[in-house]
Amino acid sequence: MLDLAPQLGDWLAEGRKAAVATVVSVGGSAPRGPGAALAVDGEGTVIGSVSGGCVEASVYDLCAQALETGDSMLERFGYSDEDAFAVGLTCGGVLDVLVTPVTADGPVGALLRSALDTSAHGEPVALVRVVRGPGALLGAAVLVHADGSREGGLGGHEELDRTAAAEALAALDTGRTATVELSQDGSRCPGGLTLLVETSVPPPRMIVFGAVDFAAALVRAGKFLGYHVTVCDARPVFTTAERFPEADEVVVDWPHRYLRDTRTDGRTVVCVLTHDAKFDVPLLEVALRLPVSFVGAMGSHRTHTDRDRRLRDIGLQEHELARLRSPIGLDLGGRTPEETALSITAEIVAARRGGTGLPLTGSDKPIHHRHCA
Repeated sequence: MLDLAPQLGDWLAEGRKAAVATVVSVGGSAPRGPGAALAVDGEGTVIGSVSGGCVEASVYDLCAQALETGDSMLERFGYSDEDAFAVGLTCGGVLDVLVTPVTADGPVGALLRSALDTSAHGEPVALVRVVRGPGALLGAAVLVHADGSREGGLGGHEELDRTAAAEALAALDTGRTATVELSQDGSRCPGGLTLLVETSVPPPRMIVFGAVDFAAALVRAGKFLGYHVTVCDARPVFTTAERFPEADEVVVDWPHRYLRDTRTDGRTVVCVLTHDAKFDVPLLEVALRLPVSFVGAMGSHRTHTDRDRRLRDIGLQEHELARLRSPIGLDLGGRTPEETALSITAEIVAARRGGTGLPLTGSDKPIHHRHCA
């Protein structure tokens, strides 16, 4: 739901009521994961998607029903062996979808407006909703801020709200959307209550070191994937906003010094494109000791071998060196800056989502991987 918050906020500000359908769990090969949402207003306007088209029409009808009754409902959509074209997912997956009416003066609407305001200030926030449990609690929501403060409540025991807040703070650390099984008293033993924790966090960072032509293409690819992209190089003649107009930041500084002093977290991606030992070695010494999600460096296999030796000479340990992806990128056979950028971002996505990087043709593995950041 939080993905649709800006448009929903506009609807609510105009006094329009809406019903929001949110994917709360998936099984098998489902096209979209928990948190994917579709909303319908009183005039029949649709935003978002829950399945990429498989069950949208049926979900639309459920939203229209929720607008009429004012009640929340949980519906399951899955593959039908008898009729593959019946309402369901012909790809073989299963979706559980929660449909919730949202009005400007209702509790969820108020929390959405607060979430919008918080996000506009660049601050993380998490929305926790009851997506499976007693009818009286279904759709109940609490908004949790990064400092642990809460708005709203789940309508149950105070301990339930405290546990929900703790789960929300854990999700904010990684920017994940997740479900949590609890008891109604807030204990962490599964007891018939499922919470969906959705997070809204600032975009993850991609820091590109090396103001080269390949960097310009990687900036564009990184922005396409939703990263906040910084280009850093110690050479001011190359490191200009004119050369990298799509970058969020262009920084002239020694790479290792900048990385040591800038903000990073568990979602940050570091791409080293300088392939020059005087820049690479001190930079990678810092990068490989930071809790970032991805560290990759450009260069030939020969360059990598020399770089690896230099890093060992300055004291990096085996487990630290194992984090380095070098030469950076998947083997796509590309040569141009754009093809190289595609190769690099493909590896970043595979690392983030747990993919193999192998062709799907002929594979019997699931297309959609689960339990990844």
